[in-house]
Amino acid sequence: MSKKLFATPATGLDEIDRVLARLRARFFAHRHYRELQQSFATLLNRRRADLELGSQNEARGIAVIGDSGSGKTTAVRRLLATHPDLQVLQPGIEKAEAVSLSLPSPASVKFVGLACLNVLGYPLRRDRTSAIIWDLVQNNLRLRQTLVLHFDEAQDFYINQNAREMQSMINTLKALMQNPDWPVSIVLSGMPQLRDLINMDPQLARRFTPVHFTKLDPAQDGAPIMKMVAGYAEAARLEMGTDLHDRSFVRRLIHAAAEEFGLTVELLLSAIEIALRAGKSQLCRSCFIQAFARRSGCMPDFNPFLREDYTSINARLLLLGQVPDEANPEPKKKGRKK
Repeated sequence: MSKKLFATPATGLDEIDRVLARLRARFFAHRHYRELQQSFATLLNRRRADLELGSQNEARGIAVIGDSGSGKTTAVRRLLATHPDLQVLQPGIEKAEAVSLSLPSPASVKFVGLACLNVLGYPLRRDRTSAIIWDLVQNNLRLRQTLVLHFDEAQDFYINQNAREMQSMINTLKALMQNPDWPVSIVLSGMPQLRDLINMDPQLARRFTPVHFTKLDPAQDGAPIMKMVAGYAEAARLEMGTDLHDRSFVRRLIHAAAEEFGLTVELLLSAIEIALRAGKSQLCRSCFIQAFARRSGCMPDFNPFLREDYTSINARLLLLGQVPDEANPEPKKKGRKK
């Protein structure tokens, strides 16, 4: 951008804030998202075909598994929100074919059931047993014609839970999917521990299709990532700096984002903000150098965009290269002379 844009007194926002908001609202359909789309289309079409025939066969599920920063949560939410033939949960509309919620903490069977009722608009005013709560959940899902129930952070079904609680949750999920009156498809998104929960029960595992948000591979994902960088830069009215066309840049970018798609987008947005705030007309490597330094707090020698052997850097760690406080003890105070 050729000129700096200042905040308006009324809102405190400037045009750069609005540009960044529009960029955050963008979505780049990467290969994992397309796989999720295909799996979801199969699941939804199967359920709709059963309804058309008047049959209530057991429903199926999808397990979206990936590390932190992989973009799995954003992908599922985007899929549900933009599906052309799916009524998501909305205030004032009774029909809710897709319902999404994040697991409460602790993710006990009872607490999860209560969270479902709250999202469905049926909060309980007094204590009930888990069995009654889940009967109410199932009844509300039927009344609202819910076809898909999405649980985010689903690894919490497994983490810090005893074996009895995990088995109860497994049984609850199976009961939702094979209810004779109104079976509901389940979409679980979460960290790799989610896989361990599903694999605990072969009957549950056979009902789920996995969609694994694997690490980015520069050989496979390098070209699409650079296409995304160019698209976001153009939307921000920034030219691509010549140093971004260097062969090593996209490899360094992917490594700096811990090889996770979601973190790559975050780093790109940060670099664009730095360019815009500085009044630059180009998005260049120096913007990414600053973006990584700002995110990680690392010293220059631990910045993947600067270091020669960048692959040795753990990009998830903060403050790499900073000297710990204990290594620089304050000088001892001299005692008063007597």
